[in-house]
Amino acid sequence: MTVDLTTPVAHVIASDAEAIDVATELASRLAGGAASRDAERRLPFDELAEIRRAGLLAITVPRAYGGAEVSAVTLAEVIRLLAAADPNIAQIPQSHFVYLEGLRLNGTAAQQELLFGEVLRGAQIANAQTERGTKTIRDLQTRVVRRPGGGFALDGTKYYATGSLFADWLAVQALDEAGLLQVAYVRADAPGVDIVDDWNGMGQRTTASGTVRFDRVPVDEGLLVAQHQTYDRPQVYGARAQLLHAAIDAGIAAGALAEAVAFVREKSRPWFEAGVDQAADDPLTIQRFGELTVTLRAAEALLGAAARAVDEAGDPPTEASAADASLAVATAKVAADRAANEISSALFEVAGTRASLDELNLHRHWRNARTHTLHDPVRWKVQHLGRHTLNGTPPPRHGVL
Repeated sequence: MTVDLTTPVAHVIASDAEAIDVATELASRLAGGAASRDAERRLPFDELAEIRRAGLLAITVPRAYGGAEVSAVTLAEVIRLLAAADPNIAQIPQSHFVYLEGLRLNGTAAQQELLFGEVLRGAQIANAQTERGTKTIRDLQTRVVRRPGGGFALDGTKYYATGSLFADWLAVQALDEAGLLQVAYVRADAPGVDIVDDWNGMGQRTTASGTVRFDRVPVDEGLLVAQHQTYDRPQVYGARAQLLHAAIDAGIAAGALAEAVAFVREKSRPWFEAGVDQAADDPLTIQRFGELTVTLRAAEALLGAAARAVDEAGDPPTEASAADASLAVATAKVAADRAANEISSALFEVAGTRASLDELNLHRHWRNARTHTLHDPVRWKVQHLGRHTLNGTPPPRHGVL
């Protein structure tokens, strides 16, 4: 699905407050269909089109190009609100915002004018970065090489390309002839691009995180962005990317707790030993909900603190402020990961056997949490936090910290 970009199709959000208001209103509508979309694996084309038209995809476009340039605090809250309603929909634009930031950091004025302008009119960018069969995720086989007649050609295969089926542009990580990392921006419908709907994960089922193949895809020389420059200086590029993942996990936790509350209030029976008429009056159930509330509120508070640290790091950040932001985001990601997995599992503990019925699809919360939190291991974030606390070791510069 692509958008006709010849005329404006999207509302332009003007402020942080408006972005929050729009996300809140959209989330209230998106929540109602989340269970059925997951159960039927019905891809949210209509819902993404609504998000485009509402202008949410352009909220980080710099003011110099006509966007709202919202804060990291606002962006994280927008993603968290959407994730509490449907984390599939929240994950789809995660890479869109990450690559907009990469464009802001590394793009030329001409590149920024073109791509920021398209996003303001409603365009969506999806990632094509991860590969299989290499030693680590940082080893790439995809290449972009100069063609004899001018321009470049792109060849390779990418996996877990979240949102690619919905996108107008694909941001493709590839190595150039000098072995330097580039991001090639290509139209999703360009000749030689094959987007395969083969994502079959147990959770996040409607993110369209499938395979994309590139066979001699033409790339304009003006659409190569020097991604290798990103980590040559202090930056919060990786921290911003991880902040959004933390926001998705915090949203999953909030959505699961809200559904557990509704189920216990409306559908659960009290355990006979409790001696109460309503399940919501069972003192042990109350105790567990209190514990889960602490877990959720801690994760949300750490998410807010991390977002503020990203905002306060400065532009450009210093070595110290960039490290502080990365460590704050790492802390939030660990807490949100734990909250999402614990609360989505505890839902069944507090709601009882009936909650496990397949037709209710409450298990989507746990499946979504378990799947999304596999994105990158939080155990390594704990390592970096421990090294810094114990030995003062600064965190490394890369895209997942």
